[in-house]
Parts: sequence; structure tokens; C-alpha cells
Amino acid sequence: MSIFDVLTMIGGLSLFLFGMNVMGQALERRAGEKFRRVLGKFTTGKVRGILTGLGVTAVIQSSSAVTVMVVGFVNSGLMTLRQAINVIMGANVGTTVTAWLLSLAGIDSGNFFLALLKPSSFTPVLALTGIILYMFCKNSRKKDSGLILLGFATLMFGMETMTGAVSVLGKLPEFQNLFILFKNPVLGVLVGAVLTAVIQSSSASVGILQALASTGKVSYGAALPIIMGQNIGTCITAVISSVGANKNAKRAAAVHLLFNIMGTAFCLAVYMIFTSFFPLPILDDPASLLGIALSHSVFNVLCTVIMLPLSDLLEKLVTKIVPDSRNSNKSEVYTKLDERLLATPPVALEQCCAVAYEMAEISVSSINDAVRAFTDYSPAIAESVRTKEEKTDRCEDILGTYLVRLSAMRISAEGSREAAKLLKIIGDFERISDHAVNLLEAAEEIKNKDLHFTAAALSELRVLTAATEKISELALKAFLNNDIDAALSVEPLEEVVDKLKEEIRSRHIKRLQRGECSIGAGFVLSDMLNDLERVSDHCSNISLCIADIAHNNMDMHRSQRELHQNSEGFKKRFEEYSRIYNLPVESCAD
Repeated sequence: MSIFDVLTMIGGLSLFLFGMNVMGQALERRAGEKFRRVLGKFTTGKVRGILTGLGVTAVIQSSSAVTVMVVGFVNSGLMTLRQAINVIMGANVGTTVTAWLLSLAGIDSGNFFLALLKPSSFTPVLALTGIILYMFCKNSRKKDSGLILLGFATLMFGMETMTGAVSVLGKLPEFQNLFILFKNPVLGVLVGAVLTAVIQSSSASVGILQALASTGKVSYGAALPIIMGQNIGTCITAVISSVGANKNAKRAAAVHLLFNIMGTAFCLAVYMIFTSFFPLPILDDPASLLGIALSHSVFNVLCTVIMLPLSDLLEKLVTKIVPDSRNSNKSEVYTKLDERLLATPPVALEQCCAVAYEMAEISVSSINDAVRAFTDYSPAIAESVRTKEEKTDRCEDILGTYLVRLSAMRISAEGSREAAKLLKIIGDFERISDHAVNLLEAAEEIKNKDLHFTAAALSELRVLTAATEKISELALKAFLNNDIDAALSVEPLEEVVDKLKEEIRSRHIKRLQRGECSIGAGFVLSDMLNDLERVSDHCSNISLCIADIAHNNMDMHRSQRELHQNSEGFKKRFEEYSRIYNLPVESCAD
């Protein structure tokens, strides 16, 4: 074997791995939008969970990728450990589809229709179709479809290149002796495990074995133990992925490892005992591409059938291996926004929305608590407001960083708009909670300094705080439900709040001039008016952003102008809110 054959084999292997990676990622993006729905709907029972894992893995052609996703889903609370066990079992069977596709390269027939099944016959057509879709289509889904076809064509071309390069190995005595050595089952398992762990893909490892088998010098006796070992090696990806995850995610990775080790150990023991007493002549026959694909499938199905009744025991075992931690200071936001979910952007975006919704509810709740502190102050309310403000701060930092990373991924146009909306809105909700703390501090200053407002000032504040609570409720409703009607109701109410603030400030100045209000109380009232008005401004920003996204327009000022010019709708709402939130009539002395 010359140096040029070696270089050709390396090039073929590189193309093979690259094609598999490109095809898998494109398939993931295309199917990603359905992952969460499928996994949530079809993983409740053992059989349904196994079929789901099998189907998803068959689609994206990688049990490692599916297992990493499962670890991420468990870490984020999207899936229970029991559901994960069933999906992992199914994924082991689903990964065998790749070997069947690669076995098509072994078809050798003069029949025209059978010849059409050979990859060399149809991959050029797939490559041409793929490059047209990828280069000339603007739609991201069509581009991904093109990448799937290009990835598959590259994979098959790499497989053929490898096969051609290693064909000369069959003539080398050293190569034949090497595979005679692998007939030692334990050594074969170790070789299969190490090779698969290095390239982190059992599908790719089986493909390499099939390419070597094309020389005709790899016997079934050497191939079967290597196939068994490949199942153990593929676990390395999930184990690495579980580092830094919560206990249930670590358990999911441990399930994957234990499932494959126990299944392989059982099958290896049966294989060694059986072949010791009943030597099978077929074990000395050269392994074909189709034979390896069949062996791979039979082994994985057998492991699943054996381990399925033991799934409950497996769950208890990993719970003992990875016990519950006594103390966990890790933020819940960290677990929900798991990095592994970035591999499936639609699922990651859904988690971002869930965190943002929770953050919005906490923010609005903090305003309600701060308003309550004026009339019913207690240390518990004060602690609640400050705790909620800290949560929203933490949410904004983590969620903002995660959304930026997600936006850099290849996501759909709709997903991109949703990510942009969240990035704009979470800052406003965070600022609302900041103003809640400011209002709480004003309430504490009133209490600590024993300040008093006049009855008129208290009555006016009740009107303004009621309007502020209402506008916060509308902004929250608009955000949680993407309610355009609620969003359109915010802007006229914001105008009413602005008018209330100016009117209350004017009345307060008159009371100061008459000596009815103290300077200290006046300063506190001025700060409160500013904070309440700022809250309504942030609610306005939120509603305008929602209206912008709904109309595919990111110009907030333009939307604001259009709302103000929108005549009847805006005026009607403004007049209605003006009647509801109307200041008491000033006394004659005023």
C-alpha cells in the first residue's frame, strides 16, 4: 500500500465524516421544530418511547446527537429520566439505519433496476439537486434540504473513496493477520469501543468497518466483536455532554453507558460460550456490507429486547450511582437554558420564551408588591420585592447571553424575529423590577422618617398606582399571549399616566405653596411619580415591540406615530381610560 493510497483513504474518511456531520445537522434543523412536540407526546410509555427514539435517530442519523439532546432535555426539565431511558433504547436501534444505507454500495448486479440502487448511480443526481437548492434558494428550509442531499452525496462519495483506497489492503498479509487477531472477542470489543469513542459516532465507525470489509478479508468472527464494542464507544459523547449538568441529566448519560455495557457484556458472554461449544463455520466467512448492517441491527435490537424489562431496575441503579445532592445552589435558569439545546434551536427558543414569561410575571408581581407596601408595609413584602428584582436581573443576564448565542445559530426567519423580540423586551421587564425596588425604598423612607401625605395626595396616588398596575397587567397579557388588542390598549393608557403624573405634580406644588405638605414628603412623592411614570414607559416599549413584530416592522417610533394617528381606536381607548383613572376634583381652597 503506497503513501498515495493512504492519503486517498484519509481523504475518503474525511469526506465520509464531513458528509455525515453536514447531513445530520441539516436533518436536525429541518426536524428540530417537531422534536419537542414529538418527545412530549410520544414518550409516555415504554414502547412509544422506544419507537420515538428509533424514529428520531433514524431521521437525523446519529444516536449520539439524540442522546445528547435527551441529556439536555432532562437537564432542562423537558423530559423525565424514565422517558429518557426509553428514548435512549430506541436511539440505539435507530442508529442502525445508516449501515443499511451504506450497504447499498455492495450491490453488484447487471440488472438495470438493481444497479439504480447503487450510490454511484443516484448520488450524482442528489448532489446536483442539493447544490441547486443550496445555492439558488433563499428559503432556509430549502437550503437545509439541499444540505441534506449534499451531505448524503458527500458521505457516499467518501465511502466509495475509502473502499477503493483500502482494496489493496486485502493483498497484504499484515492486514489479514491484524483481523485474525481481532477474532479474539475481548480485543475486538476494545478496538470497536476505542475507535468509536475517538470519532464519536457508531454510524461512522460501522461505515469504516464496512469499507474495510469490502476487501473481503474481514471475517464475521472479527467483525461481530467490533460491532459490539462500537455501542460502548458511542457513549463517550453523552458522558462528556453530562459534565456540569444536573443529577438527572448525569443519570440519563449513565443510563446510556450502563445500557450498552450491560447489553454488550451479556451478548459477548453468550457469543463466547456458544462459539466455544458450537463453532460456526460462518464466522470464518468474509463479512459483506449487507451482513455487517444486518449484524449491527440484530445486535442492537437484541440488546433492547433484553434490557427493556430491566428499565425500572436500570433507573433505580443509576439513581444509586448518581445520588441526590444535598445542596444545590445552581440557578434554575441555568438548567432550563441548557447549552445542549442549542443543537435544536426551536427547542432552545421555546425554553427562552418560557424563561422570559416567568421573568415577566415576576417583574409585574414585584410592582404590585411595591404598590402594596405603601399601605401595608411589612418586612416580608420588602424581601419579596428585592428577591424578585434579583431574579429578574439574573434572568436578563443569562437569557440575554443565551439569546445572542442562539441568534448566531441557523434559525428560521420566524425564530429570528422571536429571538429579537425577547432581546428587546427582557430589558424593559428588568427595568420595571428596578423601579419596583425604588418604590419600595420610597415606602421605607416614609415609614422610617414618619412622613405623612395629605388626604388629597393619597387619593391622587391611589388613582395613579391603579393605572400603573393596569398598564403592567396589559403589557404582561400582551407579551404572554401575543395579544395585539392588549398591546394596542397600552399606549393610550400610557398617555393617561403621563397626564396624571403632570397633574399630580402641579397639585402638589400648590399644596407646598400653601404649606399643607412637608418638603420631605414632597421629595418622596416626586420620586414616586417619576418611578410610576417610568414603569408605564417600559410597558409602552413592550407593547410597541409586540405590535412591531406582528407587523414585521422593527421601527418603534414609526409604530408609535401610527398608533397616535390611528384616530378612532386610540382616541376611544384614551377617553375610556381618562374616565376610569380620573383625579378627584380639587377643593375650593386649591
